[in-house]
Amino acid sequence: MIATTHITYLFDPLCGWCYGASAALEKLVARPDFAIDLAPTGLFAGAGARPMDDGFAAYAWSNDQRISRLSGQPFSEAYRRDVLGDHTRLFDSGPATLALTAVAITAPGQEFAALKAIQSARYVDGRDITAVSVLSDMLRALDLQNAAERLTTPDDDLLAAYRKRTEAAREEMHRFGANGVPALIAGVGESRRLVPGNALFGSLEVLVARLKGVSPDLTGTDRRRA
Repeated sequence: MIATTHITYLFDPLCGWCYGASAALEKLVARPDFAIDLAPTGLFAGAGARPMDDGFAAYAWSNDQRISRLSGQPFSEAYRRDVLGDHTRLFDSGPATLALTAVAITAPGQEFAALKAIQSARYVDGRDITAVSVLSDMLRALDLQNAAERLTTPDDDLLAAYRKRTEAAREEMHRFGANGVPALIAGVGESRRLVPGNALFGSLEVLVARLKGVSPDLTGTDRRRA
């Protein structure tokens, strides 16, 4: 019997590198020998949120082009115009992280699908995923009515779950020495190790072997980017 490798995926829904990694992550999610837990870190929420201005927008777009070249993921002109060009809203992943937490509570098996939809809405459709109204409409379109209702009128239980998840994810980052997202913590039982996010942008075969602990270390660093 093949042992299941458990993976904690550290990410932020406003992280462009995490969006770039989503194609590789989807392949891992589909494998029966992996069990993946989504762990949103809240890196760009609360104190990590910031205004969108011309300088930050230019930096993000330049970075996005690099991500696209490495991953093949699209970053549309609608995203550049309507998201990076909108300086009236904060760059704040709090609402999207809260939406994912609502899904985790009400329909945990659909959280990865919700994450994909949120990322595509931002980077492909150019929609504002910092707006609760946009996020709730997206959840309803995925037939996640209960999650949409929880997001629209968040109760104490949802807010507590949000805090618990992000705090736990940051504790894991600190414990394993992850200096950015995306990153993965993989292992069987109590034996767990950090696999930096750059492993998500190369060979799937090498990534799988590395997650199972049978491949040599890859050079590179974690990335925390917009």
